[in-house]
Order: sequence, then structure tokens, then C-alpha cells
Amino acid sequence: MRATTALLALAVLAVTGGARAGETTIPDALIAPGEKVVLTLHAEGAQVYECKTDKDGKLAWTFREPIATLMEDGKTVGRHYAGPNWEHQDGSAVTGRVVGTAIGATENDIAWLKLNAIAHRGNGILANITTVQRLNTKGGALEGACDAAGSFRSVGYAADYVFLRKD
Repeated sequence: MRATTALLALAVLAVTGGARAGETTIPDALIAPGEKVVLTLHAEGAQVYECKTDKDGKLAWTFREPIATLMEDGKTVGRHYAGPNWEHQDGSAVTGRVVGTAIGATENDIAWLKLNAIAHRGNGILANITTVQRLNTKGGALEGACDAAGSFRSVGYAADYVFLRKD
């Protein structure tokens, strides 16, 4: 199956929540009823963590920001960074806020997310996005103690981001 066909199937599933054998099932907490898929992009990059003192006075890794390249058909079309923000090469961008989560496939995979759009820039493809789903995560998780407050660690990850809008 070509990558674009797989992404199209994923996009349809993002709206319906249904799946056939071998396809992604969207958890209920991430379904966006009444919205249609505008774009699905694959991301590869890192989740960046900072060593901080937690409420019990112990050092622990705390999520700081994502840094990723957004790709379509294997070509770079944008970037994903702190905010969280997604920026397309056409100059449009969307900022999201988490409203739903589901666990990743393994303990090493960051959570799947549903984010509501809270801000936009530009007039391109991301200008009217209302929801972003992060699906099919691979890697990115980091837990446990760290040695020195203020130190950083990056953990590689990949995910699919589905951008939706209300009809």
C-alpha cells in the first residue's frame, strides 16, 4: 500500500473512529465528531525534556518541547515546535491545547493526543483547523531520575498528525 493511500485511510479513520484489519483504531477520547480531515502529516524529530526538581524535591525529567519535521509523501512541508505549534511551508500555522489523551502502543511511546486549535497564523492550509490529532506515536517517552537540574535530554519520536476542521 502506498504511503498516501495509508495516510488517506488514516485520515478517514480519524473522523469515523472505525477501522478494518491492520488499520488504526482511534480511541474514543480522540474522535472529533462532525469534523473532516484537511491534511495528515508524518512527523519525525525529538521530544525534549529538562531535569527539574519535582514537588517532593527529587530530580526528574519534565517535558519541555517537541522539535520535529512535518512530512508529506516523504518531503518536508513544515515543522512542529513548542506551543505546541504546527507550521506549514505555505506560511500558515496552528497552535493547540490538549483536550484528550490515549496511551501509546508501548511504554516507550508518547501518548496519542487530541488538541483543540486555540490560535492561527497565515491564510494557508492550517488557517481553519479546529482539531489536531497525534496518532501512531513511536518513541519519545522518557521517565525517571536525572543527575543535574537544568540538564536536557532529547528522545527521538515519530507520529502522524491529522488536521481537521468543522464542516
